[in-house]
Amino acid sequence: MKDLISALNLIFHKLFCYDKWNIGYISQSPENFIHTQQLNGKINWLSEDTADYAADPFTANINGRLHLYYEELNFWKGKGEIMMTDDMHFKNKKKVNGIMKNDIHLSYPYMFTDSDQLYCIPETASAKQVALYQIDMSNPNKFKKIRILLDGQAFVDSSIIHYNNKYWLFTSISGQHGLLYLFYADELNMPFAAHQQNPINVASNVSRSAGRLFIVGQKLYMPSQNPKKCYGGSVMINEITTITETDFQYHTAFELLPQSPYDEGLHTINFEDGLLIVDGKRKVFSALGPLKKVIRKLKNINKPN
Repeated sequence: MKDLISALNLIFHKLFCYDKWNIGYISQSPENFIHTQQLNGKINWLSEDTADYAADPFTANINGRLHLYYEELNFWKGKGEIMMTDDMHFKNKKKVNGIMKNDIHLSYPYMFTDSDQLYCIPETASAKQVALYQIDMSNPNKFKKIRILLDGQAFVDSSIIHYNNKYWLFTSISGQHGLLYLFYADELNMPFAAHQQNPINVASNVSRSAGRLFIVGQKLYMPSQNPKKCYGGSVMINEITTITETDFQYHTAFELLPQSPYDEGLHTINFEDGLLIVDGKRKVFSALGPLKKVIRKLKNINKPN
């Protein structure tokens, strides 16, 4: 009887429960995070939006105000969009303009500053390119395409940082697990050269980026997605011990686990203005669950990337 009940519960959850992603934040510096190797308290979760997914959170301080950029996905639309807010809530969210056509799945809006300019490298894997966009500081939801950095492959979760006098671009290719691709350039407006070791063999929980690279005490850290338990299960924090044009070495320092009530997954972390911003996944019951799952398969909806 217990086996039957367990089997029925499993079928029920598979049919009527689906993933719900949300965004949260906590007051914590990169230094404290690396020192303690854990979150220093409870995450403040945003009031959930009606969208099925609000994930891949990146932030930028524009004219003294914190702006949130993230992926929004609704099952009925079938493709991810990049949204932004003027504060840490969804009440005044706006769709980002200027990236690509509506039929392209968009996600992972990697934000970074360079020479007082704000840039974004959104994931556009279905277009088989990695493109650099500049953000209009007077109109933060307006993006302007500057140039294509890489093309020809379905690159996912591309992340860039200026370190040791070079720009380093970390990326991976959809479906290739355990392989990291690294590119570099002396200037942001120069062509990016491929690392001599490409593709670099790494652990399967290291190959795909999980947020902005960051520096603590001259050491470079790369968050990466850990898919071993499930997609978006947790985040690994990796210290890059060697990075040159010809060599790349790392070691995984620790794992960051999801926190209740979004304890089903966590796959993006970022720091901004003393805050650590994360996303989280929980299971949600819906009578429309079976229909949503069918639509997902028919439209080949991507998970939040």
